[in-house]
Amino acid sequence: AGNPLVNVLCVGVMRHEDIKLARAPGPGNAVIIFGSRTGPDGIGGASILASETFDDQKPTKRPSVQVGDPFTEKLLIECCLEIFAGDLVVGIQDFGAAGLSCATTELASAGAGGMHVVLDEVPLRDQTMTCEEILMSESQERMCAIAEPDKVDQFLKICAKWEVLAAVIGTVNNSGRLTVEWRGEQIVDVPPRTVAHDGPVYERPLSRPPDQDDLQADDPDRLPRLSSPDELRDTMLRLIAHPNLADKSWVTEQYDSYVRGNTVLSQPEDAGVLRIDEQTHRGIALSTDGNGRYGRLDPYVGAQLAVAEAYRNVATTGATPIAITDCLNFGSPEEPAVMWQFSESIRGIADACRELGLPVTGGNVSFYNQTGDVAIHPTPVIGVLGVLDDVRLRLRQGLGRVAGEQIALLGQTRAEFGGSQWAGVMHGHLGGLPPTVDLAAEAQLAAVLAQAAAHQWLTAAHDVSDGGLAATLTESVLRYGVGAQIRLPGDLFVALFAESSGRVLVAGTLDGLAALEAACAVAEILMTRLGTAGGDQLAIEGVTSIPLADLRTAWTETLPRLFGAVTTP
Repeated sequence: AGNPLVNVLCVGVMRHEDIKLARAPGPGNAVIIFGSRTGPDGIGGASILASETFDDQKPTKRPSVQVGDPFTEKLLIECCLEIFAGDLVVGIQDFGAAGLSCATTELASAGAGGMHVVLDEVPLRDQTMTCEEILMSESQERMCAIAEPDKVDQFLKICAKWEVLAAVIGTVNNSGRLTVEWRGEQIVDVPPRTVAHDGPVYERPLSRPPDQDDLQADDPDRLPRLSSPDELRDTMLRLIAHPNLADKSWVTEQYDSYVRGNTVLSQPEDAGVLRIDEQTHRGIALSTDGNGRYGRLDPYVGAQLAVAEAYRNVATTGATPIAITDCLNFGSPEEPAVMWQFSESIRGIADACRELGLPVTGGNVSFYNQTGDVAIHPTPVIGVLGVLDDVRLRLRQGLGRVAGEQIALLGQTRAEFGGSQWAGVMHGHLGGLPPTVDLAAEAQLAAVLAQAAAHQWLTAAHDVSDGGLAATLTESVLRYGVGAQIRLPGDLFVALFAESSGRVLVAGTLDGLAALEAACAVAEILMTRLGTAGGDQLAIEGVTSIPLADLRTAWTETLPRLFGAVTTP
């Protein structure tokens, strides 16, 4: 890809009373920098990498990426935890975009209102750095803490124990100004709030892309649909072999998903589940989702679909979604069309969260993601956090865990192919409208799934999204190597490949599905019985049977082959 992106979500667990805030209270308190030395790496990282395009004429921009050191990061984390346990800080802030200049202004503006910093005291990796570079460096693994004078020595001792470099670089005051000194000269004197919070608000011009109407009018319904059993079988195998839908375990199995022994569900489940309390078995569920193809067709609806899918993926574990965070990936905001996409996406996320009752706890924006004049699709990636009262009752996605397992589909299937994997993989097509989203129905579905998990009505649950029911069935039968006999209602092509939102494939005993059906009737959720689990084939009436071995080959060999791990005969 010309502009590959990686979005990362990290979640921590703590007690409410242990929260440390980013503020600098108490005139006379010490300002301490600790962690790695400050170096020239990352200088302008936020301002250059987030404000420039990449092309062949600008190779010098790429070294602005910060250099991370995971081992130092681990030492810094353990050091921070011991410092917190000793109640040695009254405020703390990490170093992010704009480095020391951002950390000090944000701390000062949220505290006593003033701060004096001596840049000469900042530990440097390169002694030739200028004062501007020291202020703007985005070197990783650094923190800025505020400590009372009588606790500084203990603070520094703990840093020394963990071999974390630390230095007192200033003091808090009540002057209402941030002053910075360098080699005996005052180089900064500003009210910190004007820098941290009162900056200018961009009012960039925005306009609907000139091709948006034509794009939405290019309905995928005009594309030829293959309908014979052999054609449907071939379409299904080609779809699940595409990199977008293929098995990702060749990548994910190279990482340790079970460090510390509290992982309950991991890849390829819809959401990860972690135990956070071994006595009560309370846990959390996490999922991240995004679909740039939907965003390109309609950024407002596409953003809502991203929220809905991440929300639904958490719900399929039996967890109750409680909050979201986001990463908004876009092209250049200097283009009115991109700014319109950005504005519509934010509006979509905001409206979705209001309807679902989810707070947005944080997030970030990644602009200028384009190579030359070609921008990425508008791609908001949404992370949703849910809570499980007892992780032992979590739902998982695979079929065949109990004898006589019955299979059903929750939610309504419509002939919605705009932005679908079928249209893209089989025809190279992107056009029409994305699937509709019903957020009230999503909330009802999540509530029923939580009820089903608590009462143990289900043995499996798996979200239906990219690739439609064809992809969901494939993943479900291959999870434990148990096949299924399926009878689909209506148009087979629509039933297999449509990507209608708000659907979940479920399985359970006869009694379990009967109880679920009653709950769905109360919640006005359509439940369609599809068949039973068993055997070594995925047998779909009207499509013939596909041996699990053929499905597994198509689904699992794509990524290893692309990365050269296996050779094609």
